[in-house]
Amino acid sequence: MFVKHIMIPKYECITAQENDTLKAALDKLEQHQIDGLPVLQGERYLGVVTRYGIFQNFFNSNKQKEDYLTTTFMKDIATHHDQYLIGTELFERTMLDLKDFPLLAVVDENHVFQGVVTRSDVLGSFESAFGVNRPGVRIAFTSVETEGRIARLSEIAHHFHEHIISLVTFDETDKLVRRIVMKIEKKDNIDKFVKKLEEHGFRILSIQEV
Repeated sequence: MFVKHIMIPKYECITAQENDTLKAALDKLEQHQIDGLPVLQGERYLGVVTRYGIFQNFFNSNKQKEDYLTTTFMKDIATHHDQYLIGTELFERTMLDLKDFPLLAVVDENHVFQGVVTRSDVLGSFESAFGVNRPGVRIAFTSVETEGRIARLSEIAHHFHEHIISLVTFDETDKLVRRIVMKIEKKDNIDKFVKKLEEHGFRILSIQEV
C-alpha cells in the first residue's frame, strides 16, 4: 500500500492561506477538532501550522494574546516547508515521520498541494492489518524460520476452511524463530485447528477471542 492510497484528497482537507491570521487558524482547528493545517500560497504548499506551534510561538513572542493572534500570519510560523510526501512512498515508512507530528502534506512535482496523510490514518491502516475492528479469534504462535512455513500455515487453514481476517509476522531478523499472529473468524473447530498447527511444528503462545 502506498501513501496515495490512504491520503485525504485536497478537496476534503481543511487548509489555510499564507496570509490568514493565527486567530482564523485557531478557529478552524477548534471548529473541525483537528491538530494541524496545511498552509498554502494559492495551490502551492508552504508548510504546516499546528495547534502546538501556535501556542509555542506565542510564549516566545512577547506579545499580548489578542495582538499575537491578529497580527501574526500563517506564513510566519509555518514549519515542515521541506518535509512532505509525493504519494508513492510505502505507507508504513511514514510511521516514524508522523511519530511526533500530526500530519504530512502530499504534493506533486510542481509543489502543488494534493492532500494530507495524518497520523490517525496510518494507525488506522495498521489496525486494519491486524483486523482490530473485526471480531474473531487471535492466535499467536511461533514457527521455525524455514522456507515454506507460511505456505504450510495457509494449507492447514484452507483444510479447516478457516476465514483468515489478518496475518502478521514479526522478527524479520537472522533469528531462527519467527512470531506470527493470525486472526480468524470464530468457529467451532478452533481446538482441532490449533492441534493440527501444533502437529506441524507451530508452537502456540496464546489464543484469545477478541
